[in-house]
Amino acid sequence: MTPVAEGTNPASAVEELARELGVRKITVLTEEILRDGSGALATSVTRAAAAAVIRNPWIGSAVSTDLASETERIAPVLAKILTDRLTAALGGAGEIEAFGKSAVVGLKGEVEHAAALIHTPFFGNLVREFLEGTSILSFSDDRAEPGTTIAVPMWHKEAASTRSHYQTLTLNLSDAPHPNEIVVVAAASTGSRPHPRIGDRTTDRPVTAEILEGILP
Repeated sequence: MTPVAEGTNPASAVEELARELGVRKITVLTEEILRDGSGALATSVTRAAAAAVIRNPWIGSAVSTDLASETERIAPVLAKILTDRLTAALGGAGEIEAFGKSAVVGLKGEVEHAAALIHTPFFGNLVREFLEGTSILSFSDDRAEPGTTIAVPMWHKEAASTRSHYQTLTLNLSDAPHPNEIVVVAAASTGSRPHPRIGDRTTDRPVTAEILEGILP
């Protein structure tokens, strides 16, 4: 990896590192929800996903190959470039209430290759730090062909069991992942689902399998 020259703009340095690591493109999806169903939201909610398409560094390797060294080299850079774009799209980390992550590997790779780039502290801890959260990140991972729908689940960045913030943002990239690529996504939201009203763990009454008595024949 090329050393960063003294005086180089940090943002441009990260972009250069991303190119060297094999990032082909970065896509940002932003949507603002103004109403849902029959009612308008009192305050609009903005959700965004930032996706990096990167060359799979483990193509052709054995299933016993240690993934640690490449993970430690690549994942922190992805965490930085993706969260930079999320905070820019959503007005800063302080505006974000929910977050999540996803990775989809192309057909020549292993699902474990996708997992390696998002499920270690080299990605998750940094995303959490940059987005000022404390919860673990909700996640999905998969193997698929280009154009697949990528569903990124999210929950509250400080209270993962807060049911109002369980939500999913979907996106698809028409040309990714190629068979030898991985798509890595970080997503965030400035609020809850529209019109949340299904209670919470703090208000739920105790529920067990006994509720099926009298319902099932």
